[in-house]
Amino acid sequence: MNDKSKQASDAKKRYTPGVIPYAKMGYYEPDYVPKDTDILAVFRITPQEGVDPVEAAAAVAGESSTATWTVVWTDRLTASENYRAKAYRVERVPGSAQQYFAYIAYDLDLFEPGSIANLTASLIGNVFGFKPVQALRLEDMRLPVAYVKTFQGPPTGIVVERERLDKFGRPLLGATAKPKLGLSGKNYGRVVYEALKGGLDFVKDDENINSQPFMHWRDRFLYVMEAVNRAGAESGEIKGHYLNVTGATMEDMYERAEFARDLGSVIVMIDLVIGYTAIQSMAKWARANDMILHLHRAGHSTYTRQKNHGISFRVISKWMRLAGVDHIHAGTVVGKLEGDPAVIAGIYDTLREPRTPLNLAHGLFFEQEWAGLRKVMPVASGGIHAGQMHQLIDYLGEDVVLQHRTSDGHPGRRHRQPGCTRSGNPRAQRGPRYPQRRAADSRDGRENVSAAARGAGYLEGHHVRLHLDRHGRLRGHPDHFLRHSGALPCDSLKGHSHIFRISRMRRSASKLSTRSARVGPSAWNTPMIRTRAIPTGRCGDCRCSICMTPQE
Repeated sequence: MNDKSKQASDAKKRYTPGVIPYAKMGYYEPDYVPKDTDILAVFRITPQEGVDPVEAAAAVAGESSTATWTVVWTDRLTASENYRAKAYRVERVPGSAQQYFAYIAYDLDLFEPGSIANLTASLIGNVFGFKPVQALRLEDMRLPVAYVKTFQGPPTGIVVERERLDKFGRPLLGATAKPKLGLSGKNYGRVVYEALKGGLDFVKDDENINSQPFMHWRDRFLYVMEAVNRAGAESGEIKGHYLNVTGATMEDMYERAEFARDLGSVIVMIDLVIGYTAIQSMAKWARANDMILHLHRAGHSTYTRQKNHGISFRVISKWMRLAGVDHIHAGTVVGKLEGDPAVIAGIYDTLREPRTPLNLAHGLFFEQEWAGLRKVMPVASGGIHAGQMHQLIDYLGEDVVLQHRTSDGHPGRRHRQPGCTRSGNPRAQRGPRYPQRRAADSRDGRENVSAAARGAGYLEGHHVRLHLDRHGRLRGHPDHFLRHSGALPCDSLKGHSHIFRISRMRRSASKLSTRSARVGPSAWNTPMIRTRAIPTGRCGDCRCSICMTPQE
């Protein structure tokens, strides 16, 4: 029988009515050599009793690409042999008699460029509920350079983040405010201030802090950013707080993120549960607005913790590096949460290295080239404390955020804990307590105004990040009282954020009264204060009042 007759006979058998095994439909090709442009995936398969492992692997390949339970006449309308996924290698998992690793190759044309949603819909869409497999886990992937280059990647990256924060040669230190629910906006701001003043670089909203009755998101943002500004002014360092902008809709998240940006925040936070499309949308927004994007992996354990079913967090890490986040909680080898040192090492390498070689001990089944995609800063969190610093640095290195507790449950230690973490000195200096500007309640507000005015000069001599709008007005301080007292600045400075030095603060010449008081979301009323705010850099293009003001 010649070759043409054999091909015709094979085609006739393929399109015979009835159920046909997936392996016979072309989804298992043991001689296939993967192309450089193929997306490769390795699944851990536990076949149902009586199901051949090769057939189970072919079924996974078929159901995650073009197949159904039989062939259909419309297969002849496409080049189906090109679009079929191909299981090309099946091997038993060491130490297990029922589990197998199945290596599957997917043609690049099966996927939409730059879309995590489309990638995941194909690979994990229906196949995890497929009858021939008892359990299924996506262990690792190889993403070709041609596909990687269709994604923007992290908006900031580790190198640029360190340059913006001016912090080098050590891990970044963070903490999560506790209790994470129940605090009012004002008390939450106190916790943030004391933690940052004690030496931390970041404080974080927890995953379920959004906009509850006890603390509306706008109140939290205002109080937190006042705490960040004051701690930064007093310490001379750039500080930050992960303001959680997660909301019910994308419109809500954009509104919150833009408000955080206008207040001068350097970083915003989202939760993994918002979905891949929303994550990519926020990543594009963060890049356009020069913001660091922090991702809390809320909900990941529902599909990453089981060793025989679900998705490895290595894969999630690769997807999130493509999607474009700057921070992601990536586990820790010590603390209250589960973490194997070898597995954690593989995840951290995936996030931070420009290229990761094959390393089965770390769970890396493929060599991965990231083609210049920016690096993601991993965050180690989950019950860690200052006494574990030497272990954490040894295991995780320096390019990591060590997310500690705020020790708010220990009276008198809120400044000591961050200090211990940063310097290793158990007698770290305790900073001043958060300033209180309490005022007696008054029906017309005049007593509040005068009480606030007496302590309104606390920013004098400090540097504050503010936004200069297109009308030359200063925006971004939580109390809303900063006004420039000179002439309007030049146009080149307008519409951008700058670091300003507050050289003088005084009350407005107008008589303070209820009308002149600015009653905002603060717990106190704030007078209108006139200020001379000098940017630390000048435009040099004109002789406006800001450019010509001598800098001290």
